[in-house]
Amino acid sequence: MHSVEHILNQTMVRMYGCGRCFTAHIDRKKSKCDYYFNHALADEEILDIQSRVNSIIDSDLRVTESFVSKDTAKRLYNTEKLPNTVVGNIRIIHIGDYDACPCIGEHVSSTGEIGTFRITTTSYVDGQLRIRFKLSRSSVTQTGGKNHVMQKHRSG
Repeated sequence: MHSVEHILNQTMVRMYGCGRCFTAHIDRKKSKCDYYFNHALADEEILDIQSRVNSIIDSDLRVTESFVSKDTAKRLYNTEKLPNTVVGNIRIIHIGDYDACPCIGEHVSSTGEIGTFRITTTSYVDGQLRIRFKLSRSSVTQTGGKNHVMQKHRSG
């Protein structure tokens, strides 16, 4: 689930030039991401976002991690969402060459394990866009394949 947040965020950045979500709730049953935004999404835009996110998922990109110093992370990435308690090296999650950002969450090994992304609803109030979404089961899970989850690591 958490890997798709990265893909959705990068898709929103590329499509609209907005920042990554400022809040998110990621759960197996339902998830949401909130963006500072300038309009409500039209139906065509929702379908386009879904299509682009699913295209990246279907590309079966490798999900990898690297570690950089806290100073380097602050210089290269937005680190506002990292807990203040993080010390030492910062973990960077790479979704192929599509996205890279600091993260402490759990991730799949490749985007092909994610499943199908579907936006369930959106809302827009006072410059804030909320996108609610769900995932269907991945083909890896449906066929009994192994789903390797990249566990969060404590850096130090």
